[in-house]
Amino acid sequence: MALLSACATTPAPDPLQLQLQALDARVTRIDRIVDNQSLLQMTQRVDALQADVRVLNGRIEELQNANESLRKQQRDLYADLDGRLKSAPVPAATPAPMPLSEPLILPGGDEQQQYARAFEALKNADYAAAIAGFKQVSAAYPKGVLADNAQYWLGEAYYVTRDYDHAATSFEALLSTWPNSRKAPDALLKLGYTQFEQKRVAVARSTLQLVVSRFPGTDAARLAAERLSKLPADAR
Repeated sequence: MALLSACATTPAPDPLQLQLQALDARVTRIDRIVDNQSLLQMTQRVDALQADVRVLNGRIEELQNANESLRKQQRDLYADLDGRLKSAPVPAATPAPMPLSEPLILPGGDEQQQYARAFEALKNADYAAAIAGFKQVSAAYPKGVLADNAQYWLGEAYYVTRDYDHAATSFEALLSTWPNSRKAPDALLKLGYTQFEQKRVAVARSTLQLVVSRFPGTDAARLAAERLSKLPADAR
């Protein structure tokens, strides 16, 4: 009788409670699935970002190599121009630019094409063509992406032909018009060289010292320091 009494008092399972428990279990399982999917998505995203970083690092390395190559070409050209200047006989007078055998500015040619032709003329020691070419680039594209470069190499072409007045004017024009140009350190350096050739040694010294102070760590600063060490100590 006692056993029957105990069974009679045990409450029957509540169907609603059972459904809630089952629903809670399902929600728990769904949460785990969602968490796993989120973790997978995050892992995939991290992998994609790491791949992007590797691509960007590769691109940066390519740009650094290209920049170093350009700097080497520029140093080689400096050495070549200065070497030609030292070994060439002094002309009796600066020759007038010879007319080009073909027009430098081609119909439909863009700034890059015209600049490349002028630069090629400079490398080939065709200084008259280079001067005419860079002047035409400057006139046609005064605000072009290569305008400061054209102005700089115009000064170099004048410098190597010993037209120091025009060389100084060209370098000064670059420094005043494009003070933040990447060519500014080189223009200031070559302005100092030009002033020395003009027998303005004290002014040249100040200009070269300015290169060292304004652009430390650059090739221009190193070359300026080397030239300063060779200037007469008693220059006025």
